[in-house]
Amino acid sequence: MEMNTGNLPEGILSEHVRQCVEKYFTQLNGHDSSGLYDLVLAEVEKPLLETALKYADFNQSKAAKLLGMSRSTLRKKLDHYGIH
Repeated sequence: MEMNTGNLPEGILSEHVRQCVEKYFTQLNGHDSSGLYDLVLAEVEKPLLETALKYADFNQSKAAKLLGMSRSTLRKKLDHYGIH
């Protein structure tokens, strides 16, 4: 199960992140934006794990390989986010 990104424009994911972060800044309207790094990681990690699991037909070993992490690390992250 290797990801084929040959048909995707290079940097497509990073461009989406850039656009979302820029939109976030425009919506702040002067409010505090401290902790942005942790906020982005928390907002991205859970749906990333959920989507990878779905793509791997909910096989944790395949999802871990897809994500480039050990199965035990994946399980810890799933527990942290309450994904079962």
